[in-house]
Amino acid sequence: MKHQTVEQLRLVAEVETYPAQTMTRKERLERWAELLEKNPHWHLSTLRQTEHQSPSVRANMRGDGSPISVAYADPVLRAAGLADDTYGEARRFFDLSDDELHEVICYCHYGSAVSAATAAAQIRVVLAPKSPGFFATLRRLFMA
Repeated sequence: MKHQTVEQLRLVAEVETYPAQTMTRKERLERWAELLEKNPHWHLSTLRQTEHQSPSVRANMRGDGSPISVAYADPVLRAAGLADDTYGEARRFFDLSDDELHEVICYCHYGSAVSAATAAAQIRVVLAPKSPGFFATLRRLFMA
């Protein structure tokens, strides 16, 4: 695929642009999950051994047909600031930890392909409210 600027594309096609939008982290993650849930049976590519790569290599990892590329194909997320379909950009834009993004995209969990429904479910895990840990629960019980 050849990448071209919007100006270059306007010479050969009618191009719609979306105004820049500000979205909360929750809204960005919700939109990504919803995009994946539209085609739950899609088999999307994973990234190999993200946890074993140096930070600079990991940041530049990408794959055609990955859950991240689904997000990047969305004009609303691009208008909100998603700059490309790399691991590092997804981590930055969606404000995810390496562990959280690893659960969505890594080969070690799913093999060479992950269903869109599974990737969406992992994104929804990130969105779910966190329950207090065991010791926090004990502290509340005994300090009350």
